[in-house]
Amino acid sequence: MHSPDPLDVLVTGVGAVSCLGLGTDELWAGLKAADSRPTPVPGLIERIPDALAYQVTGVGSWSADATERQARATEFALHAAREAVADAGLTDVEIEDMAVVIGTAGGATGERDVDLGRDTGSSRAGDWSPMFAVSSVVSGEFGAFGTNLSVSNACAASGYALTMAMGMVRRGEADTVLVGGADALGTVPLSSFSRLGANDPKVCRPFDENRRGTVFGEGAAMLVVQSARTAGGRRRYGRLRGSAWSCDAYHPTAPDPAGEQLVRVAREALREARIAPEDIGLVIPHGTGTEQNDGLESRVLREVLEEHLDTVPLFSLKAFTGHSAGAAAAFAAVCAALIARHGEAPANVPLEQQDTGCDVWLPQNGPTSVPGVNTLINAYGFGGSNFSMVFEGEAL
Repeated sequence: MHSPDPLDVLVTGVGAVSCLGLGTDELWAGLKAADSRPTPVPGLIERIPDALAYQVTGVGSWSADATERQARATEFALHAAREAVADAGLTDVEIEDMAVVIGTAGGATGERDVDLGRDTGSSRAGDWSPMFAVSSVVSGEFGAFGTNLSVSNACAASGYALTMAMGMVRRGEADTVLVGGADALGTVPLSSFSRLGANDPKVCRPFDENRRGTVFGEGAAMLVVQSARTAGGRRRYGRLRGSAWSCDAYHPTAPDPAGEQLVRVAREALREARIAPEDIGLVIPHGTGTEQNDGLESRVLREVLEEHLDTVPLFSLKAFTGHSAGAAAAFAAVCAALIARHGEAPANVPLEQQDTGCDVWLPQNGPTSVPGVNTLINAYGFGGSNFSMVFEGEAL
């Protein structure tokens, strides 16, 4: 086990709500089963043939009518947060002083995600209450009076939240931080991606030769991170070892094909973690299933990890859960923690045919042993927001 360091940011609790079920046990079982598929989105599939998504059941209910939809992202976050706090065994004093940092791309925008040309009779007309109140609602639920931050920079949001949480702990601004991401489906992103031709009409299949775009998912993933002093003798999943941000400043939606900033952010995360490329034992890529992302990310990983990439397995998470937007990086971090706890990465969802332009290793015939491994996590967002992090798991 790693000897405590004053700068350690230790993960002592995790929680999740996903299409695979309510809780991390259900998430892990679903990853092991590798049989999740997207389903038609009611109210949209009739008008948009590729309106599919990896949908959460058992928490709230989806409806294309905004008058029936009540901030599902917040509901997801609350469920995942309760699990993470219980998993960490936080005391009342720790909860009271706890900081909360949550990333979300859409927040509660789904509540007002309506056809403005149609009179719905909604009492929400003219409602200008905050759309990004997920973190404040979660803090209120627990009675947490620490720093409260809501981060919303597209699909890198929860990655930036994780980096903020790391910094707060390392600077002594907080001993305990509840950090993660949450997002729910909305008609606007689903419809817009369809218009862009960026929806896959079948499944989310990153790195597959026949991929045609991404498929959205929804849910929440939360982690309790603590300083070494506060974590004490608690059971822990590992530590957040290094992270970094960068920005392409290239295009509102498309990544810079040169990939320079993606290389930069990954190398900076490794530098902060004080490890070399050969120390990375697993990668959880951004891997959205779009042609541009997967090919570019594969080339970036080759440049960063060099020949070591040949022996580093990738775990393609979005093939199981879809693209959970602002929650994506937090889901990757929770999965890294679960993989560390179990000492193995589940087999990837089988590909029909791997794209020859994606020169990466995606084990598909059984779990891969990865005890105590350093995992590189990537998340990229519209506007050129890039995030990479190194999570160091602890073998039991």
